[in-house]
Amino acid sequence: MAYQYLKFFHVLGAVLMGAGLIGVWISDLRSRQLRDDIIPFAEAIRNIALFYNGLTFPGALMMLVTGVWLVVEFYGGLEFIKVPWLAGMIFLFLFEFIEGNSITRVYFVKVGRITEQSLKAGQITPELKKVTAQHLPTFTHFLDLPILFLIIALAVLKPTDWTTFFYGSTLAIVTATFFSVYIPSKYPWNSDTATTAGV
Repeated sequence: MAYQYLKFFHVLGAVLMGAGLIGVWISDLRSRQLRDDIIPFAEAIRNIALFYNGLTFPGALMMLVTGVWLVVEFYGGLEFIKVPWLAGMIFLFLFEFIEGNSITRVYFVKVGRITEQSLKAGQITPELKKVTAQHLPTFTHFLDLPILFLIIALAVLKPTDWTTFFYGSTLAIVTATFFSVYIPSKYPWNSDTATTAGV
């Protein structure tokens, strides 16, 4: 019975985390579409913080607690390293948890702070343009969902070797790289048409 409850809350954590990451993805895309208007841009950035703090982080924390409990209680603790699908899931989750709460989250917090300053100034500031042009946080942001999808694939397919992990990781990196290049180029800052809060 304990296993069933832990599994339920583990899956629930994954659902919350996934919903939050999808919300962040959509809000980020929306912010890029609104880069020439500071007011709706700022609202989209606030939505990113809302999804991160309200869904993504609580879901990830729930997955972490229940995952550790499940591994220790039912999968022999460190013996998980001998099970490719489980070891792959744990590695990817830890990478996602550490990266998501360091590089990506710190980046969006910084963007949010500078956006609020730009909102008070009533215009898109050069500092805001500079911070949103950073490449590494953009890449890690677009890597979040592919990594989550790979974690889910490992959980469902339960491969007995590392093939799925390595091919899936390669595909996730390629996908994130594509979006990191394509989306910023599709929605660049346009200083000529930038509007102010009073216009």
